[in-house]
This record gives sequence, C-alpha cells and structure tokens, in this order.
Amino acid sequence: MLLCFAVYKCAVSPTGDRLYITSWYHHKLLTLARDGTLLATYSDLALHGPYDLHVTPAGQVLVCGYLSRTVLQVGREGESKLATLATQEDGVRWPVSVCYSSTTSSIIVGQYRNNNILVFRVE
Repeated sequence: MLLCFAVYKCAVSPTGDRLYITSWYHHKLLTLARDGTLLATYSDLALHGPYDLHVTPAGQVLVCGYLSRTVLQVGREGESKLATLATQEDGVRWPVSVCYSSTTSSIIVGQYRNNNILVFRVE
C-alpha cells in the first residue's frame, strides 16, 4: 500500500494496541495493529475529508470530517460509525481539531477560518 499523501493525522488507543490514521486524500480512517497490520478501513460520505481525530481515555474514537462538516464517533475496531456527534446544523463548518475533555465532559471542536470553538456537552 502506497502511503504517499495517505497519512494526515494519527492517534493511539489508550492501551497502545491500535493506531488510528486519517487519510485525507482517500477519505478514510485506517486502523492498524501495533505491528502495522491493517485491521480496518472505514469510509463514509459522512466522513468526507477526515482531518483530525482523538481517542478518549475510555478508547472512544472521535474524528472530524472537514469536507462533510461532521464530527463522528467510530467504533474501537474502526469499522463502523457509532454516532454522528455534530453536523453543520450544530454549527460545524470546517472542523480541523477535535478532543474530549473528561474534566468538563465535553467534546471541543476547532474550526478553520472561524474564531468560534464549539463545545458540546456529552453524558
């Protein structure tokens, strides 16, 4: 597999057994084992132009779609979408960063060309 322009951002699971990679140009989220073996590939119109991602301390995978203007939660295995957490209707325009704050139980989304940082409280 040629990875030229394929790896955009990456994050590691809390246990260190999985590596999650956004592939901007191929519109995919890749999940690799510690040894580099490809475990799963996820693609969806709701994740067009995957930009940043974050793995919470509980192992939840959050990823933002820059072109689809979405923030998704993907399963630990990296094969399926568990939830759409935010969309353009929620104010998401060009999401370029996402993280979870356990202190405030919030998902924080940074956006390109926008002075607004979105904060979504989660339970």
